[in-house]
Amino acid sequence: MWKILLEEFWGDLKTQKTRALLTMFAITWGTISVVLLLSFGEGLKRAIVNGTLGMGGEMLLLYGGQTSLVHEGLPRGRPVRLREEDLPLLLRSVSELETGSVSYGRGGTRLKTDALSTTTMMEGVDPAFEDLRNTYAAAGGRFLNARDVAERRRVVFLGDSIAKRLFPGESAVGKSLLLDGVPFTVVGTMQKKVQTSMNNGPDADRALIPSSTFRAIYGNRYVGHIIVLPRSAAQAERAQAGIREVMGRKYGFDPADRRAMEVWDHAEDLRMTRLISGGIQIFLGVVGGLTLLVAGVGVANVMYVVVRERTREIGVKRALGARRRHIMGQFVFEALTLALAGGLAGLVVAAAVVFGVDAIPDGGNEALQFIANPKLSWSIAFVTVGILVAIGLFAGLFPARRAARLDPVESLRYE
Repeated sequence: MWKILLEEFWGDLKTQKTRALLTMFAITWGTISVVLLLSFGEGLKRAIVNGTLGMGGEMLLLYGGQTSLVHEGLPRGRPVRLREEDLPLLLRSVSELETGSVSYGRGGTRLKTDALSTTTMMEGVDPAFEDLRNTYAAAGGRFLNARDVAERRRVVFLGDSIAKRLFPGESAVGKSLLLDGVPFTVVGTMQKKVQTSMNNGPDADRALIPSSTFRAIYGNRYVGHIIVLPRSAAQAERAQAGIREVMGRKYGFDPADRRAMEVWDHAEDLRMTRLISGGIQIFLGVVGGLTLLVAGVGVANVMYVVVRERTREIGVKRALGARRRHIMGQFVFEALTLALAGGLAGLVVAAAVVFGVDAIPDGGNEALQFIANPKLSWSIAFVTVGILVAIGLFAGLFPARRAARLDPVESLRYE
């Protein structure tokens, strides 16, 4: 049966080359649209999520605030300032927390080498900051460690951008510089990363020193903020409640007073980013799917024309004993074959475009990291093939039903 179907399809294709080619082109173009839109949407989604992850994972950033509620006889309007000893207290008291780091901040810090100088945001942090904020060291260097903190060493970790400005064309590791006039040694520079979510500027333009060294030089009594990491995203809400309870007891504010201590839930930012980027991808997929649907309508119209032109042929087959399912099978097979052939050609072209664009180096251009970063996944391919099968089936089913219902006698009289 399959041999007969193929022979009939090939014979019809030879007699109606233009019609078949135009139909296949419509499907090919629709497939290219779907695959490219979904691939670029997937690349955009990954870039947006990775950009948000550039600041860090599912962490909580704690900031001191000002009370807005009266609590146990204490008036509203009292400042709440976080201290370095609050971090070990929280890690001991809140079981949902895994690790954390304090952060002393100082804007406008002057960094100077023998030949160049710049100003930047500088922070005094703990070793856990590396994993919390994804500030991993590039090859040849390291991040700040526990010994640096214990011995109050004058060592600095530089963001990749500021390291290039201060030490152009050479490695910064092991070099010396003046930080607000105090000599420091560079122990590492940050690996390049995409970062869209920020806290006082990008990490690429930041200088990090041990928290103990910062405190010894500048004498700060209060930390800028505290970063803590819940053991899992599911425990983030309970961790926040525990943090407010512990800090409320220590500083005398109502745990329900949101203004007394601000909490930036970066896990919630990640969740919203994934939802928004997923919505963008769905929108692009719907646009591409509509384009492919239009191509499917074209296939259906072509099959209706085929049925009309081959009415006498259908009458002869019915008169010779062909059953309705044989007639239906013939036209459904032709529609599916046209759809899949055009779809396969479109998939090959789209894949070539995706791989070609993805191979283009971005040259450090942040815009290209988001736009020229398509990703072709198996899920995209399977969805496209599924859409093509559905289009071919429905495009051939209704004309096939019409052909199968034709009266043999009337079909033989058809001119």
